[in-house]
Amino acid sequence: MGPVLNGLMKLQSIENRLRVEKAKLTRCRRNVIIQENLIRSLQNALEAKKEELQLSKVQCNRLELELKSNDETITKLRASLNSAKTNKEYAALLTQLNTMKADNSKVETQTLELMKDIEADEDECKEIQKQIDEQKQTLEQTRKESEALATKYQTQINEIQAEWDKVAQSIPADKLEIFNRVAETYDGQAVVAIEQQEGNKGAYSCGGCFMGVPAESVNLLMTRDDIIRCPNCTRILVLSDEHET
Repeated sequence: MGPVLNGLMKLQSIENRLRVEKAKLTRCRRNVIIQENLIRSLQNALEAKKEELQLSKVQCNRLELELKSNDETITKLRASLNSAKTNKEYAALLTQLNTMKADNSKVETQTLELMKDIEADEDECKEIQKQIDEQKQTLEQTRKESEALATKYQTQINEIQAEWDKVAQSIPADKLEIFNRVAETYDGQAVVAIEQQEGNKGAYSCGGCFMGVPAESVNLLMTRDDIIRCPNCTRILVLSDEHET
C-alpha cells in the first residue's frame, strides 16, 4: 500500500487511542453527574416526605381540635344528665353521651395512629438528610478525584490530537473528509482490514461488517493507493499484512 492508505491506517490507530481517552474523560465526568443526580433524587424525596409530614401534622391538629370540642360537648352532656327532669330526657341525653364517647374514642385512635406516622416520617426525614450529607461528602471527594483524572486525560487527549493533526496533514483533503465522515458513522472505526474467509482462499470479507468483499477490491488495493470502500458498510478497506506479503 502507498502513502495515502498507510497514512489512513496510522490515522485510524491514533483515532482509536484518541477515542479511548475521550471515553475515559466522559466516564470520569459522568461519575460526578451520577453523584449529583443521586443527591438531587434524595433531596426530592426529602421534600416530598416533608410535604407529607406537614399534611399529617395539619390533620393531627384538626383531630386534636375535634377531640377538644368533643370533650367540651361530653362535659356539657354530663351536666345536662344531672339536671334531666324526666326519664325520657335522661335516656336521650345518655344515648347522645354514649355516641359522643364512641366517636371520641375513634378520633383518639386516629390521632394516636397519626402521631405514630408523624414520628416515623420525622425519623425518615432525618435518615434521608443523613444520606444527603454523606453523599455530599462523597460528591466532593468524587469531584476532586474526577478533576485530577480529567486533567490527566485532557493532557493525553491534547497530545494524541496533536499526533492526529500531524498525520492528517499528510493525507489529501478529500480522503481525510471521507475518513472523518465514516469515522463519525461507525464510532471512530473508519478503516478496516480485509479478511480472507476461512477455508476459501478466493473469498474475502470486510473486517467491520464481515460481509463479502469482491476479489476485485483486493486486486485494486494491491495495485492502487486509493480509497476502496466496503460495498455493504462503506468503511475504508485496507489489506492485512498477510495480503501484502
